[in-house]
Formats: sequence, C-alpha cells, structure tokens
Amino acid sequence: MSMPSLKTYAAALFAVFMMAQSVAAHAQLPDFTPLVEAASPAVVNISTRQKVPNAVAGNGGLAVPDLEGLPPMFREFFERNIPQQPRAPGGGRQREAQSLGSGFIISKDGYILTNNHVVADADEIIVRLSDRSELEAKLIGTDPRSDVALLKVEADDLPTVKLGNSDDLKVGEWVLAIGSPFGFDHSVTAGIVSAKGRSLPNESYVPFIQTDVAINPGNSGGPLFNLEGEVVGINSQIFTRSGGFMGLSFAIPMSVAMDVADQLKSSGKVSRGWLGVVIQEVNKDLAESFGLEKPAGALVAQVMEDGPAAKGGLQVGDVILSLDGKPIIMSADLPHLVGVLKPGTKANLEIVREGSRKNLKLAVGAMPADDGDETAESATPGVERSSNRLGVSVAELSGEQKKALDLKGGVIIREVQDGPAALIGLRPGDVITHLNNQAISSASNFDEVAQALPKNRSVSMRVLRQGRASFITFKLAE
Repeated sequence: MSMPSLKTYAAALFAVFMMAQSVAAHAQLPDFTPLVEAASPAVVNISTRQKVPNAVAGNGGLAVPDLEGLPPMFREFFERNIPQQPRAPGGGRQREAQSLGSGFIISKDGYILTNNHVVADADEIIVRLSDRSELEAKLIGTDPRSDVALLKVEADDLPTVKLGNSDDLKVGEWVLAIGSPFGFDHSVTAGIVSAKGRSLPNESYVPFIQTDVAINPGNSGGPLFNLEGEVVGINSQIFTRSGGFMGLSFAIPMSVAMDVADQLKSSGKVSRGWLGVVIQEVNKDLAESFGLEKPAGALVAQVMEDGPAAKGGLQVGDVILSLDGKPIIMSADLPHLVGVLKPGTKANLEIVREGSRKNLKLAVGAMPADDGDETAESATPGVERSSNRLGVSVAELSGEQKKALDLKGGVIIREVQDGPAALIGLRPGDVITHLNNQAISSASNFDEVAQALPKNRSVSMRVLRQGRASFITFKLAE
C-alpha cells in the first residue's frame, strides 16, 4: 500500500483549515432569536388616514431625501392593496391618503414612539399590536425638527421595549430592526453601526446613527436594537436612488428621542438651545488663513443681532473649537451640542480669534418657534467705486443698505472683471465685509487691504449674498 503524497497531505490540511475558519466565523455570528422573541410584542404597526378631496393617496412610507419615489413594482403593490375611494358628490374623486409605518411601546399604560412624518396631518391613527388587535391612538405631540412623535393608546399592562443608551454604541456593533416594510408586519433585519453623529441635509439638530440595516418604506418609526435587546434608535430615513434600500439607513438616537418624548409628555412642545449664529465648515484653506493647525471647528459667518451669541461677545470670523469641553471637529457638531442645552444654560466656548485662543462664557437662548432663513433685499449699487488687483469694482453701501443688511461697514461689488474674483465665483451685488481677517469699512479701506494681500498663501474673504454670509478662500499667484 503506497504512502499518501505530500500534495495529498497539503490538500487535506488546507481543507481542515478552511473548515475551522468557517466554523469559527459562524461561531462569532450572533443568535438574534432570543432578542426577537422578547422584543417583538412591543413593536407595533401604525396606519393613518387623512381625507384628501381630489388628491391621490400617498403611500406615506419612509422619509427619503431627494429621491424619485418607489419603483413601478412597489407602486403596483400599493395600487393593488389600497382600494380606490368612491367618487364624492359632484363627480370629484374623494380619496383617503393612507400612511403606513412602525412604532414601539415605551410604557405599560400605552405611550408609543414613532416618527413625526408617519403621523403628520393624520385625521385618524390606528395602532395594531402584535396580537393583531387594533387601538385608536391619540397624538400627544410631535417635533418636526427631530422627526419624533409621541402617541398614547388607552390600554393597561402592555408589553414594552427596554430602553438603551445610544451614546454607548460603537461603530461596527451589531444592531437589529423590527418593523413593517411595505406592510409586512414584524419583519426583522440586521446589520452593523456604520457611523455615528451623522448630519443630514435640513436635519441640523439630530446626530443620526448610520447603519447598513435593511430599511424600507414602512420601517419608519420602528426600533433599532443593540444585542442586549435595548432600543438605541428610531429608524427614520434612508438614502437611495432607486426608492429601495441601498445600504444607507439612519436612526434617531434614543438620547435625542427620549428627551423629546419627555418634553412632549410634560409640556406638549420641545425647547432647544440656540446661539443665533450662521456657521460653516473649516476647510484646509480656511484653516490656513485663520492660523489653525488643522481643519476643525465651526467658523462663525454671521451673528444674529441681539441674539445670545451677539450678547455673549461672539464675533464674525471666530472659529469655535469646543463647547463645554466637547470638541467641535465638524461644524455640524455645534448644533447637536447646543440643541440639547436648556435655554438659559451658561455655555463655555473655546474659540480662535485673530490667531489667538480665547474662552467665552455666554447664556444659551431659546430657539425661535419659526427659524426660517433670514434674507435681505438685494443691495443696489452706490455712487463711489474703485478698482483693485482682485479684479472687482466696488462701491460704498448706503445707510439704507447697511440697515437692511445689519452692517456697520462693507462694500458692494458692482462689476467683476477677469481676475481672481471671477475665478472664485464673486458676482455683482455680493457684499464683502471682511478680507484677510480684517473688517472692511469703506471702498478705500478695501483697496488698501487688497493691495497688501500676501501671495501664495490662503486668504479668507467674508461675502454676503442675498443676506446669507459665508467665508471663501483664495490665493494670489506671484
């Protein structure tokens, strides 16, 4: 009997190694079954009805920023399963807009958390429990800024979820969602935490948890669990170009959601801290122009008149590096930190002003009820003009223009010629208030500062366009 060859031994050893690797990999995967069995009874399906004469009923699914809607197959699904409403008297079609989402019970006496966009403008809210019984819910309050809503059903001894601390989440940690995507009750999906503290467009006050958990329309308002079976977030949004899941899901942290829920329960509204500033990101060139070692912090581009920041001594051009000892890495970190402070709280800010570090202590104000964008009428050209090495003709601002824009100085661009100004996108009507970290008081002052600009080094310029301020940077070549 011949001895096995060396190749045979090697192949056998490799097969054993691969089998061991496979077993080890499977051994590390979590078993979600105990979590699902324990948590599912407290997860509910939420449907709403809203009477909309002569309007097409919407599917009311997950909030999907700048998307084109659901694919045809999903639209067909809803058309088949949502009956057409009878025509109203007079021949018009009377329809009911129907929304479908998820939620979860946080107290035995019937308080339920979900998304604001699931129940917004609803005439009737129906909660279906895990035993398929249905209860009509009362809307306690909503907070559109955080997209959180608090409901209440009349019942006793209901199953509840365990609440966890979203601040303890780690990137890479396993998480699980339970909800009703496309109406399929108690669907379970799992994934990992992809990132924390994400800022989304028009969502300044929520540091979202990003995951790769499969979330689709109908999952809105449902819970996101950690492996301990604790709710750490409310599934709220996805980014996609197809209308379906593409690996980018966002959940509202429970630290934010419970703060909102407690305020809605006690007062029916939510109050947030507010500084009264317009900020922007600090990029590499801005960091160089302001004398910072690295791009970090929130650059103050505008300070609201008589706002908390103005009263506390914060100035345009300040770079906020930390708030109460918490670092501001990205500018979006600042609204997250300020928003959770109670109005009247004293906040300590570490800033950089004219290349030097300073500390300011100011009282945080209350966010106005309506924080719409503040705009000003486009300024009209003045009389005096001057030309300079930047390739712009500027003019003095009139007293009326300064009052309308809340300025003490600055110049308005009348003409943009070939040169650096054209390359960085300046336009006639733009107002320049600061150049190279210096406030501009007049056209002649602007010329003086422009003539002394350094070459081959990042220079900052503060520009107002239609009342909105921002800093831009550029370099002058030799």
